[in-house]
Amino acid sequence: MTRWFLAAAVLCSAFPAALWASAPAQQRFREAADLARSGDYPKALAVYREQAVSGQESASLYWNWAQAAAARGAQGEALWALLRARELSPGDGAVSREIARLREGLNLDAAEVSPEPLAALGRFSRRFHLGTLGLLAAAFSLAFHLLGRLTPTRRWPFAVAAASLTLCLLLTALPLAAAWARPTAVVLRRGAPLLDAASATAQQLAALREGEVAPVLETSQGFLRIEDSSGARGWTAVEDLRRLDRPPGP
Repeated sequence: MTRWFLAAAVLCSAFPAALWASAPAQQRFREAADLARSGDYPKALAVYREQAVSGQESASLYWNWAQAAAARGAQGEALWALLRARELSPGDGAVSREIARLREGLNLDAAEVSPEPLAALGRFSRRFHLGTLGLLAAAFSLAFHLLGRLTPTRRWPFAVAAASLTLCLLLTALPLAAAWARPTAVVLRRGAPLLDAASATAQQLAALREGEVAPVLETSQGFLRIEDSSGARGWTAVEDLRRLDRPPGP
């Protein structure tokens, strides 16, 4: 009894602590919105970045980040923020419509912002919680298999168990396949150079398009090796790109 009481006390004390911990983040979020409304976009963007780096990521954060970046004229950064919001909230129709609007403004094809089909499969899986549904199907399969063991004269529990296991395999196959998607990064500025080596003095192979999403093939100190929409491969400085598979760096 004492053990249960102590566990309950810990949970009750942790809950208000979590609320207090989120209060400063909410205050900073409101401060950033006020800065953006007053036209101080650089400071607003700095606050949004600070929150993302500290783990306070959300689709709302990146939506506001995109609006501030677009107002500042940084269309590539705005598109990155919206694409990051879509990663966190794949079913948000407003985010998808804004991505399409901004993509058209940058004269990019749909394929140029979604070069990895497996990444789209991952978003589909997250939107409909296929991984969770697969685990539930596995639990059903196990439960009905045990029921069949306990009632050997009945054959239907084994049939249900087999069907549930098949459904589990189908549901989990999509998230597993999506895990093979290559990481991608968004080009932040127009004309960012694609170089033949991971060096600022390397020969330029091509100029990248602002907002273009490129698969990341390799990393080196200060550079990413990518593949652009034409199929050309080369190196680009990290400050000209921002990855979609992780929050921005500090």
